[in-house]
Amino acid sequence: MLQLHQRFMQVAQKHSGHMAVYDKATGNDYTYGRMLIASLILKEHIGKIRGKYVGILLPTSMGCMLGIIGTLMNGKIPVMINYSTGAIDNCRYARDKCSFKTILTSRKLLEKLNLEPIDHMLFVEDILAKVTIVAKLKAALISKLPFPALKGMVHSGPVSEISVILFTSGSEKEPKAVQLSHRNILHNVEAVPQLVKLDHTDIFISMLPLFHVFGLTTNFWLPLLLGSTMVTHPNPLEYRTISDLVREYKVTFMTATPSFFYGYLQKSDPGDFSSIRLAIAGADKLPDKVYEGFLKKHHITVFEGYGTTETSPVISSTYPGMHKLGSVGPPLPGVQVRIQDVSTDKVLGPNQEGKILVKGDMVMEGYLGDIEETSLRIRNGWYDTGDIGIVDDDGFLWHRGRLKRFVKVGGEMVSLVKVEDVLSHLLPEDVICCVVDVPHPTKGADVVAAVANGNFDMHKVLKQLKKELPAIAVPRQFYVIEDIPMMASGKVNFRAVEKICREKNSAGEKD
Repeated sequence: MLQLHQRFMQVAQKHSGHMAVYDKATGNDYTYGRMLIASLILKEHIGKIRGKYVGILLPTSMGCMLGIIGTLMNGKIPVMINYSTGAIDNCRYARDKCSFKTILTSRKLLEKLNLEPIDHMLFVEDILAKVTIVAKLKAALISKLPFPALKGMVHSGPVSEISVILFTSGSEKEPKAVQLSHRNILHNVEAVPQLVKLDHTDIFISMLPLFHVFGLTTNFWLPLLLGSTMVTHPNPLEYRTISDLVREYKVTFMTATPSFFYGYLQKSDPGDFSSIRLAIAGADKLPDKVYEGFLKKHHITVFEGYGTTETSPVISSTYPGMHKLGSVGPPLPGVQVRIQDVSTDKVLGPNQEGKILVKGDMVMEGYLGDIEETSLRIRNGWYDTGDIGIVDDDGFLWHRGRLKRFVKVGGEMVSLVKVEDVLSHLLPEDVICCVVDVPHPTKGADVVAAVANGNFDMHKVLKQLKKELPAIAVPRQFYVIEDIPMMASGKVNFRAVEKICREKNSAGEKD
């Protein structure tokens, strides 16, 4: 079985004249043939780097994609670093975790982020400046060799080898270094086209960051190994621009987080998404107003998937012909799901709520340098997602939320996700909300809500909440946080929101 970079080389030779990437970061276009030549050139430069790991601090672009491929061609492991917030701190954290020095990045990115370079940074611009005509000709000739010969010129190993280090979001606690093998990512790449028709004629919009597993798999490896065309853009938050690119390039396949889909819904015009055959939301619960908004404005069904960094990422998804609104769909081919009782670990039957455990080739190899945490999360091949859900009689999975997002109030368990869901339906469309808990001296905890603005009738909303929720679940307080902290993935940063709310609560601030 071929490793990811070898599969890329095979695809690139087969579709050499087909457009691989419209790179919006540089304005350059790359056919698969040109991309293969560029990866072989970069391979030579990355080969000079000492050590097993190479840090990659680059936005979604051809430079980032080539960095990943060139690293794998040398038998090294790319360590994907989050540049969206605290980039330099993240570089140092990654170095400490993985024990490496060199970070592949770009001066353009550091300038945009207003950051000073740190030691052992290797700049894409410097590499490009050193590329000679001879090197280009050599790489072009090598790229034309028969595949068995070409394959012999790059690293070869079992698919159980680690293909990337990714860090968990850190939205709830310190990020962990997730080791995903070639087999892990290939599982998703091979399973998705079994459910929906996808091939080299499809056009993907690739704007999710590649330091996030959702972006790495669905915006990079999936289209790349299908031989599809990618339209890359380095910033998913430029909602109008993304909508324009989808229309201009007649994009057919799109994945994004619900909050990004909401941004595209707000900033797009009718007709912008008319070419989309398949749109899938993941990484967070899809709100009804986003689903209904796309249906009404663009006549498009946004399907919903579910996954984790540790599962490469997709566990299940709805798709045409297999759709129940609110469900995250049946498991992917080759994925087993079971529900266990939270307290006893007893395996539960259909429609019984408990912990979601999964098994399959997509489950990570483990957390780097953390055997204890790995053994807590993976037992006998079953990965404990830390999420709560049910599997219905038809085999559809229903995700109820993070176990950590259930809180005990007065001895009763309250789902913060459920409270958020009810509250979001009652708030105006432009009001983002997040529900967290704060300490209470006698009840253990109180539920409070953070809202992006106070432009709504709070009394009316509270009155309605009391009708729809048990008294202990109704938010005791609303705190206005104009810029609700978000992760680069589009998820709410619960740790940061909780910290702000607890500070406001302890200060006795009333909004």
